[in-house]
Amino acid sequence: MEILQQIANALTQGAIYALIALGYTMVYGVLRLINFAHGDVYMVGAFIGLFVSRWTGALALSQKVDGSVPLWMTAIIFGGAMLGAALLGMLIERFAYRPLRSAPRLTALITAIGVSLLLEYGGQLVFSPNSQGFPALLPDKNLVQTPSFTLSVVQLFIVVSAFALMVALQFLISKTKIGRAMRAVSIDRAAAQLMGIPTDRIIAFTFALGSALAAAAGVLNSIYQPSIDPLMGVQVGLRAFVAAVLGGIGSIQGAVLGAMLMAFAETATVAVGLSQLRDAVAFSILILVLIVRPAGLLGRNVAEKV
Repeated sequence: MEILQQIANALTQGAIYALIALGYTMVYGVLRLINFAHGDVYMVGAFIGLFVSRWTGALALSQKVDGSVPLWMTAIIFGGAMLGAALLGMLIERFAYRPLRSAPRLTALITAIGVSLLLEYGGQLVFSPNSQGFPALLPDKNLVQTPSFTLSVVQLFIVVSAFALMVALQFLISKTKIGRAMRAVSIDRAAAQLMGIPTDRIIAFTFALGSALAAAAGVLNSIYQPSIDPLMGVQVGLRAFVAAVLGGIGSIQGAVLGAMLMAFAETATVAVGLSQLRDAVAFSILILVLIVRPAGLLGRNVAEKV
């Protein structure tokens, strides 16, 4: 039963990593850009969720004895966080990355690092550098409880919600007109533009979509670990980026697979009493995989002009 507990913990953490990793991989797919500010968008999404919870009164309700929050409040908090982060993603793309489309990639990479630092230290100025509590949007109850295995309502909600968002994303990319446009831009942006596809709008939409998923991850993680701060996206964003590279950056399925492998590797390391080495183990797995398969587990080697 202890193995089941570790599996449940890994699935919960992996679902959060996957939502963030999807943003990295989608942006890279359409723009060949590593958006290092993505982990900080995750942080901003969590803070937007906190502010919306205050506005709706969910924070006050969660602090009562029963801690019950109506479902409609939870939905508004998730929706507000995702919408706010989507707008932030579009602003970042429009003012930080779009002017550098024709610039060397190193310039765009440095700009991405600059945007990341701006969000981190701007967040400390706006939100305060201190940790803040997040409202308990879900009942603090266990669906299954034995001496060696516990499955909480929060864990089940995180896994189900994350996978529902992943399925919705896969449907959007595979079956919708805008999804086909995203795939066309990913394959050849110049040719897609010649065929009448509004590439700027598609790229902006991709940033908005990835940022919305990161915000959902921020709210889900804040429910699971109810403490947020302006630097919360640094480590999580780095792990999600590693997960995207591990699975094959540019691949939706690869991002999910990489996130799950990262989470299971971390959980197993902690389970055997080596919690201080969990990052080292995860990065060692990445190095070994990239030595054998440089494009990642599900990535494809593509010839590129330099």
